[in-house]
Amino acid sequence: MALYLKENLTFDRAGLIVESIDENGHKTLKMEGIFIEGGVKNANERVYPVHEIEKAVNTINKQINEGYSVLGEVDHPDDLKINLDRVSHMIEKMWMDGPTGRGKLKVLPTPMGKLVEAMITSGVKLGVSSRGSGNVNEGSGHVSDFEIITVDIVAQPSAPHAYPKAIYEGLMNMRGGAKVFETAREAAQDQKVQKYLKQGIEALIKDLKL
Repeated sequence: MALYLKENLTFDRAGLIVESIDENGHKTLKMEGIFIEGGVKNANERVYPVHEIEKAVNTINKQINEGYSVLGEVDHPDDLKINLDRVSHMIEKMWMDGPTGRGKLKVLPTPMGKLVEAMITSGVKLGVSSRGSGNVNEGSGHVSDFEIITVDIVAQPSAPHAYPKAIYEGLMNMRGGAKVFETAREAAQDQKVQKYLKQGIEALIKDLKL
């Protein structure tokens, strides 16, 4: 039975390049960098063989070339379904660069896309996270039959000071906000802490009506 697999890469780890391009007189924000790494054991103790990543990348490109829109969201949902109300960007292309799968995505003018744009232009370093399915060998951690569904944009709680000033001040003023901030700063790499931080930020964004 194939498992739901997601792998996070921070802004720095992914080597993301953010560029603003004029398209038909409109500014379009694009992000390019590593979307998934192959041949190395990651933080989740999984290893994606390079040939598995290459196969998944080729499948994504085939879908794009055939006119299929590969959409991504802000943060991961709990399944592989694409939720249109959470879509923030579209993957334009992916390619292999040695053992890594690189790609370029375009931020869309959706509500979630506007949120991503506001954060990036305010200095926030956002990461990416692949979402897909595959089988994992319990002994070696090697992934087989891997399929990339999409690549989502995720926050980097390891750098809480990078959030825009308005969001930081709002976080400090909301109930429990200081606790969210201090917990994130002291133990940002803990998965339970990241979940708590995510809930706090989502509540903040809702309160600020961004």
